[in-house]
Amino acid sequence: MKLKILIVIAIIIALVLALIGVVVKQNYISERTSSFRVNIATTTSLYQTGLINDLLENFRDWLRNQTGVNVEFSILAKGSGEALRLLADGSACIGFTHAPPLEYQYMSQGLIERLMIFAYNEFIIVGPRSDPAKVSEASDAVDAFKRIYAAGEKGLAKFVSRGDMSGTNVRELQLWKLAGLNPEGEQWYLKSSQGMAQTLLMAENLGAYTLTDKGTYLSLVKQGRLRDLTVLLEDPKHLLNVYSIYISTSPYCSNPEVYFIALKLKIYLSHEGQELIESRYSGLFNPVDDREEMLLSAWKTLSRLG
Repeated sequence: MKLKILIVIAIIIALVLALIGVVVKQNYISERTSSFRVNIATTTSLYQTGLINDLLENFRDWLRNQTGVNVEFSILAKGSGEALRLLADGSACIGFTHAPPLEYQYMSQGLIERLMIFAYNEFIIVGPRSDPAKVSEASDAVDAFKRIYAAGEKGLAKFVSRGDMSGTNVRELQLWKLAGLNPEGEQWYLKSSQGMAQTLLMAENLGAYTLTDKGTYLSLVKQGRLRDLTVLLEDPKHLLNVYSIYISTSPYCSNPEVYFIALKLKIYLSHEGQELIESRYSGLFNPVDDREEMLLSAWKTLSRLG
């Protein structure tokens, strides 16, 4: 009985000390500096749709009102592969990405830590309205890629790949693998080596197929920049697109200010950030809401597809 009482007392003391630690750390940040800068790496789809700037600007105002602290962000818009590399070497301390297999690799190596999954949407397969590969008749995304490959070999179709190890490119490579095909080196298989918006415009100009996140595609349609390229296939099983936020474990990012911002950003994205995504980006991105377990399960499955 005495042992149980002692354990309870020890737990209470530990919780009180932890709470004191958090308060002291926050006061330390507020007193030590009222303004600092953090490098942020982000995937291009969040940048080109305007979501990342919107979230960070609103977070700055929220943080200032909550704590009196001013933070400025230097945003590095890259594909997810490059964004994760920047996190790994400490060039950026916080990152927004959507490439589960690469994220899993970096997490396994202890180079990054996930803060949370904060949004999701879907990848879609788009192409010319004439649809020479009959993608619109495919049973799923894997079947669609088989059709594109067959049409490409006959000289009837082209495919534009990001070719940059972005989250979109990683998913595309997963689909080719699931289809048992390798288009590398084929004349009809082209690489943009650019962001999603530029890749979509290239596909539009060439009358080619491509894989894209839904947000960037709809954003360009809204701007009137895509006229022929149309949605040919949606496939929730293979094309769910999960966005996560990570913090670097590099020594260059180990200062208290970074952890303070990461903690506050996680709190903001769990509430006010979700409301912003819902109210301003409906149709482009979805807030996580009460789907955390489903999305985490999907992330785990996608991370192991290689």
